[in-house]
Amino acid sequence: MLDTAMSARPDISDKRLLRSFSYVNGKWVAADEGAVIAVTNPADGARLGDIAALSGAQSRAAVDAAQAAYLDWSMTLPQERSTLLRRWFDLIIAAKEDLARIMVLEQGKPLSEALGEIDYAASFIEYYAEEAKRPNIEGVTSHLPDAEVELWLEPVGVVGLVTPWNFPSAMLTRKAAAALAAGCTVVAHPSSETPFSALALAELAERAGFGPGVFNVITGHAPEIVEPWTKDARVRTLSFTGSTEIGRLLYRQSADTVKRLVLELGGHAPVIVFKGADLDRAVAETIKAKFATSGQDCLGANRIYVERPVYAEFCRRFTEATQALSVGIGMDDPDIGPLMNEKAVAKQEEHVADALTKGATLACGGKRLDRGPLFYAPTVLTDVTDDALIMHEETFGPVAPISVFDSEQEVFDRANATEYGLVAYVHSLNPKRIYRATRALQFGMVAVNRTKVTGAPIPFGGVKQSGLGREGARRGMEEFMEIKYVCRDWA
Repeated sequence: MLDTAMSARPDISDKRLLRSFSYVNGKWVAADEGAVIAVTNPADGARLGDIAALSGAQSRAAVDAAQAAYLDWSMTLPQERSTLLRRWFDLIIAAKEDLARIMVLEQGKPLSEALGEIDYAASFIEYYAEEAKRPNIEGVTSHLPDAEVELWLEPVGVVGLVTPWNFPSAMLTRKAAAALAAGCTVVAHPSSETPFSALALAELAERAGFGPGVFNVITGHAPEIVEPWTKDARVRTLSFTGSTEIGRLLYRQSADTVKRLVLELGGHAPVIVFKGADLDRAVAETIKAKFATSGQDCLGANRIYVERPVYAEFCRRFTEATQALSVGIGMDDPDIGPLMNEKAVAKQEEHVADALTKGATLACGGKRLDRGPLFYAPTVLTDVTDDALIMHEETFGPVAPISVFDSEQEVFDRANATEYGLVAYVHSLNPKRIYRATRALQFGMVAVNRTKVTGAPIPFGGVKQSGLGREGARRGMEEFMEIKYVCRDWA
């Protein structure tokens, strides 16, 4: 059944996690006419194996299965849904080491980051296992004589999930756990660059006891798989994490069926360092914000603004910290791994070259490394001007541009001068300045004197063209539920 080269690896103990077929209606399904997509290791280009490339007809058949399973699943007691989610969580934690290694092989991130992502992924399932039991009928004071008024929360139906390559486990569980807890059935499409993580999660979901059609993972070419969902009225919600460009496309394609959309799109996060900030902390946290996942993170710091009195010292310390970062293959657990593909590396080169022609200074890095074709040196650019491409486009890689500012209003205006609005980072010890910054910055999330802000209990999401809706927290579950108003007269 397995046709993955990874099955020969001795460091993955549970070979049943290495699935190459899609999981549809409780069965492992090959593609029509045996179509496959090759998956490679970004660290060395080695072939990891092939996955089934399902057709559009097979994608529609997956929706058929999810629709057929929906009524029974939606009527399942919340406590039973909770129990199944909890079993899934326990199985993921037990398989943590194998799941992390699978992720490193197909995505390239350092092993410690992959282990952290498995914990993060599992946390959403644990959280929604509890949240599944909490939606209640809400009584409302009636505005009509002799009428009883209630609001019911009900699942929307079949939901389609489209997940990216940079967090191949966590982005799937954040969406799927909320939808399943709400009583929806799921069709999910993982990135074809990192499909094995999603298929391993499907294997564990099967072991947990989810019935046929409840949770389906469909691999293949995205247009073949996802476009049928946008046109299918039975798919009531589509949740997508990826680029703003593709998000706009899905928005247009979903218009005729008036779907609910949950879109977690691009980011262009500013880091603002004010004078008087704890400079050691600001440097350390900005290193995390910039270089986690080798910079391939929608929350990644993409523009660093530093107030003039501390600008030179920040640049010096930040450059030294960047030069100290290790680069290597994920299994060796370096600070920086390979980028995902050649397109990503080419974008680093384009942004660095453009910034230099517009007056920036190269403080360190700025080149490919001989570790392999997808390794790019951690890079610092100083004195970057606002007309540089890197100050307008999401870099999604290990290049850090730093620019000086002189006043609060100036830096707020520059930070907000973007179509994106996912997260902003602020470093200051002045409470009034922190308050003004958090009010002024037009972003869905603001982190003050720290980098890590995400987690299952918080509503993750942005404003402007960084997306629609929220993931995580109670609100993430409500994205997959409808309000039904009941007005009842007993006479």
